[in-house]
Order: sequence, then C-alpha cells, then structure tokens
Amino acid sequence: MQYTQLGKRGPTVSTVGFGAWAIGGMNWGKTDDEVSLNALHKAVDEGVTLIDTADVYGFGHSEELISKLIKERGKDNIIIATKAGNDFYNASSEDDSGYGAIKQTYTKDYIIFAAEQSLKRLGVEALDILQLHSPNIDKLERDEPWEALEQLKKDGKILHAGFSIQSFKETEHAHLLDLHHDLIDSIQVRYNLLEREAEEVLFPKAQKYGIGIIVRIPLLFGLLTGKFTRETKFIEEDHRSMNLSKEKLENYFTQLEKIQPLFDEYPDQSMAQVSLRFCISHPACHTVIPGAKTDKQVIENCSASDLGPIPENIISKLS
Repeated sequence: MQYTQLGKRGPTVSTVGFGAWAIGGMNWGKTDDEVSLNALHKAVDEGVTLIDTADVYGFGHSEELISKLIKERGKDNIIIATKAGNDFYNASSEDDSGYGAIKQTYTKDYIIFAAEQSLKRLGVEALDILQLHSPNIDKLERDEPWEALEQLKKDGKILHAGFSIQSFKETEHAHLLDLHHDLIDSIQVRYNLLEREAEEVLFPKAQKYGIGIIVRIPLLFGLLTGKFTRETKFIEEDHRSMNLSKEKLENYFTQLEKIQPLFDEYPDQSMAQVSLRFCISHPACHTVIPGAKTDKQVIENCSASDLGPIPENIISKLS
C-alpha cells in the first residue's frame, strides 16, 4: 500500500481507501454485518488507513460497524471521513426504518447536531474529516454550513473540513474553493474513466489551493469491474436501479467499448484495478474510496495502490 498527504493540510492516507456506503445495509441490496466487518478488518490488514462513510449510510449503521472495528483494532492507524447534511432525523413522516424521508438540512445548528451524533456512534473524541454531504449549490451559497464547520473545528470536534460535490456539478462548485479555501481541507469528487468532467476546472483549482481530493465512485457503481452487461437489472431497493438505468447502461457501455484498449494494455490486471489506477494517476487525486462488501473485493481494490500510476502517454490516448 502506498500513502500520501491529503492536500497541504490533511492527514496522511492510503491511496486506496474503503468506501463504507454499501455496508450500511441500505441501497445496495442485502448485506451481512459479519461479512462487512470482515471486509473492514481485511482493509486494515491490507494497509488501508482511510475509511469513508456518512451518517445517512444505513441511517447510522455504517458508522456503528466502523465503531466496532475501532474497538477491536484501535484508532491510531485509521482515518475516518464522515458526512452530514442529509437529514434523516427530522422528517415529518416515518417509514419502516423509524425515520422519515431524507431531506437536505444545512443550517449551522443541524450540522453541529449531526456531527455530535456521529461522534457518539463512532465513539471517538474528534472526527478526522467532516464533509458536507453533496448539498445543492444553493445550500453552499449560504454562510451557515461554513460557519458550522468553523465552529466544529474551533471546538475540536472535527480535525479537517470538506465537502462532497454533487454529481456532475464540478464547474459550478469550483468558485466555492476560491471563497472557502482557508477552511476546506479536502473535497470529495465523482471521477472515473467514464466521467472526467472534474479535470477541466475543479482539479486545477484544488491544486492551486493545496486542497486534498478524495475520488468517489471510481468504479462507477461497479460498472468498471466488468461484472455487468447491457441486460443487467437491479432490484428496486438497490439505488443502481435508478443510477444505472437501462438507458444509462447503454450509454456507458458505448463509452466503455472506446476505451477497451486501455484494459488490453494490462491483461494481467482486472478492470477494477486498472480503473482505480487511472484515478490515482491524476496528480490532483490523492486517494480513491471504492466500495467493498467482501474480503475478495478489498484485496483486489487495495492491490491497485502498489501497481502504481498509469503512464501519461497511455492515458493521453483516451482523450
């Protein structure tokens, strides 16, 4: 496993992390907590230091599983990045989970409240990284979410602050780095072989200010692992039934066929490994957080770190 500093102010992290959305037990099909915990332990065994989660993943369950990991392995070599802003506490009507429909809440009081709940669930004294969770741009134009992050830093409840950028909105979010670069330590960006919009404006601006970049959805919800076909269908409870609809799958597969020569360059590596290597090859990107639910997936993902960056002369052929 290779390691790097997350921007000029962030912690040192593994270049391949662990995305903990799927183990929350919602939106990704059925999960087993014992299997999920084994995957977390395997990630630590493989040298992973960055675990990315959110309070809303499984309505707190992902954080609870990570808390169990910390109790068993200690906290010294584990960096937890969590998120707040997708409010599942205060909806007016409840569903079967006991919570109502999720809504975006980015008031100062709510962000501080949500951070305090994450602290309790994780059982830690301070959150390593707290990220605003993909808010609409109008929420980020207000002062309150930034005031909340400033206050949480001042009070020692978070060590680093950042935000997760809403899908395909990279350009319109870039000016926020100009406004808040003294506060923002890292950003989380949707970026992968088939979605490269962030290269145009956002990455150069992050590099200008020394802001760390965490790459999310590097395997495009599993599409870049090679396990799906144009005919793949997802159950209704799986978020990919919407995010990877039949129409989107067709479009992605058309793009994928055009870049097949990249995978052909590395016949001894899996599609997932090549796809992860692509992300961490970009000089602006510090770490990727592929999701994993099993030991096998963890090992495959982590091995991409030591395989190193893909040479620029090969990547340039993709343009």
